Amino acid sequence: MGKVIGLKCATCGKIYPPDSGLFTCPDCGPYKGTLEVLYDYEELRKTLNRKNWINNDLPWHYRYINLLPFNDISLIPPLQVGTTPLIENKRLNSKYGFNILLKDDTRNSTLSYKDRASSIALIKALEQNAPGIIVASTGNAASSMAGFGASSGMPVYVLVPETIPEGKLLQLILYNAKVVKVKSNYDKCFDLSMEIAEKTGLYLRSTAVNPYLSEGKKTSAFEIAEQTNYNLPDYVFVPVGDGCIIESVFKGFKELFMLNITEKIPKIIGVQAEGADPLTRAFQGKSSEITFMDKPTTIADSINVGVPRDGIKALKAVYESNGMFISVKDSEIIDAIKELAKETGIFVEPAAAAAFAGFKKARKEGKILPKSSVVILLTGHGLKDPASIKNNQQVDTPVLPPDIEKILKLLSL
Repeated sequence: MGKVIGLKCATCGKIYPPDSGLFTCPDCGPYKGTLEVLYDYEELRKTLNRKNWINNDLPWHYRYINLLPFNDISLIPPLQVGTTPLIENKRLNSKYGFNILLKDDTRNSTLSYKDRASSIALIKALEQNAPGIIVASTGNAASSMAGFGASSGMPVYVLVPETIPEGKLLQLILYNAKVVKVKSNYDKCFDLSMEIAEKTGLYLRSTAVNPYLSEGKKTSAFEIAEQTNYNLPDYVFVPVGDGCIIESVFKGFKELFMLNITEKIPKIIGVQAEGADPLTRAFQGKSSEITFMDKPTTIADSINVGVPRDGIKALKAVYESNGMFISVKDSEIIDAIKELAKETGIFVEPAAAAAFAGFKKARKEGKILPKSSVVILLTGHGLKDPASIKNNQQVDTPVLPPDIEKILKLLSL
């Protein structure tokens, strides 16, 4: 871990040693004192450039090891993570008048963006010889961590709300995770996981407070840079719950800019559901103070968060990139799921569709410049939560006898 030189508090700026064992700043507390992993950027600028910053001897997103917080490549898990496609759809471009690229992270091993963080969590847990990993989740982070734990024989303990979608629960069970459904929301599960980690020595897989996990999530920014031949988009739309993905994506773009590998930082647009949008409200009030929501409610369970633990860094990502936060209705999310499936052949869960819904709303309201280039992060597969769309879409089809004439008539052929 020699490349990491410190952990910096998001609020007061104090820097702690990388081996301090801290996840948050003791002075600023768990909500404002989230930490950021620092590398020796001055030294890296001397040695890295656009031609050599990637290690092509390593697979998947571990190719970016020069900007990842581990050294022992023998700990790399066997599941593929990252290197997901960046897809241009001409029908969408024509329809909306933008150059739209879809970053399809539904292709990861457990079908969600969370694999980027889980891969690093597993490596760090193995480095520390942890007896297991504890994770609180609305579903995706848990199923992701359980899958990576299964790939390497690491026990994974999971706390989820009792409302967890069936598809995600099934993954957990099949991955042999030890699962507890809690009669409360994600925020309470999170608090419990922190206590359990402290009492048992289990490694805490929570991007909201564990700074090393953001390092995995930032790799989508690195991939976007590569896949656009370093001609970065004007805007990147990101679904936001705890704030972890958006701050990580910004950090990835910022690091490439600092190392003179790219020439700009895209405007980062955070998209929340209206029933769970404390960061959007803070942004609209031009504030860095976040008012928590006791009972967040949205169909998009992956971003159904009222207490965004990584909110300070999320707001900084938006402010520093000259981006914005925007919130969308659940009905707009459902429409986005249907449109993406119909127009692109990509089936996403509600949280992922929120990013596309946010783009549509921002375009309609004139908040983004016409004919700009846009990347939309699609963070989870639709089969993770089929009930959400099933409840809002007629899925029954008629059953006919094997009669060719009747079939042709039904198909209007």
